[in-house]
Amino acid sequence: MPTITISDACDGDGVCVDICPMNCYDLVDNKAVPERADDCIMCMACVNACPTQAITVED
Repeated sequence: MPTITISDACDGDGVCVDICPMNCYDLVDNKAVPERADDCIMCMACVNACPTQAITVED
């Protein structure tokens, strides 16, 4: 199962929520939360799209 980490740099713009093909993220209190990390296919779309580079995904 991948490990998804969201740093304090997250500004809550929701790009990861919109771009994730597996719908892994929710916005909670204006921050991205990987609520369904088990569904992550490690496509890295969220990492590449995040404007603040707040997301890391590791195997």
